Amino acid sequence: MSDIACVVLERSGKLFRVKKGDFEIKKGDYVIIESELGGELAVVKNISGKICDSSKPEKDIVKITSIATEDDIKKSAWLEKKEQRAFHFCLQRIKARNLPMKLVRVRYFFNEKKGIFYYTADGRIDFRLLVKDLAKEFKMRIEMRQIGVRDEAKMIGGLGVCGRTLCCFSFMRNFEPVTIQKAKKQQIVINPTKISGLCGRLMCCLAFEEETRGRMYAEEEKVDED
Repeated sequence: MSDIACVVLERSGKLFRVKKGDFEIKKGDYVIIESELGGELAVVKNISGKICDSSKPEKDIVKITSIATEDDIKKSAWLEKKEQRAFHFCLQRIKARNLPMKLVRVRYFFNEKKGIFYYTADGRIDFRLLVKDLAKEFKMRIEMRQIGVRDEAKMIGGLGVCGRTLCCFSFMRNFEPVTIQKAKKQQIVINPTKISGLCGRLMCCLAFEEETRGRMYAEEEKVDED
């Protein structure tokens, strides 16, 4: 029996391949998996991992740390409400202090000892007074983490020009370099509005298309040789 299962994060809907370890799980079970936030609630979708992206390297597969209890499920929902409150409070303080930054998301650690406030900005921001405001209000360690526009899209999601959920939000774990040369090789008209994603950068699917075309050409050449 495979040691790999497929789970979907309760909060974001993202798919993850996980190692089951010694846990006996079945489809529909709630589990806690490893994450930088000290754990994250997920639902088991498949216990063979077949519906997840099997191309991920072994090092990217996280572990199940425990079977979720009713208290864990309630706590996850409670933390989400606290994060929403923290988000709105932080927006108010950013406006009050006239800081040139855009707040993207707030995430709390599962143990409630630390909160990460993700933001975008054109340059470096002196947010020391803002951190004091947040620490005083929420009585926890505060980390301000600057992210790029691609990471912003990956974090909040949206729909691409294809009408589907953004690849970076739904299944991608890491970003691959995408260059204009990839579009040129595919003989795509170089129109920035047509080949750019919601983040304003070149669409990640340009790299997927190039890889798919490469496999197709290789198969055609093999058939011709035969």
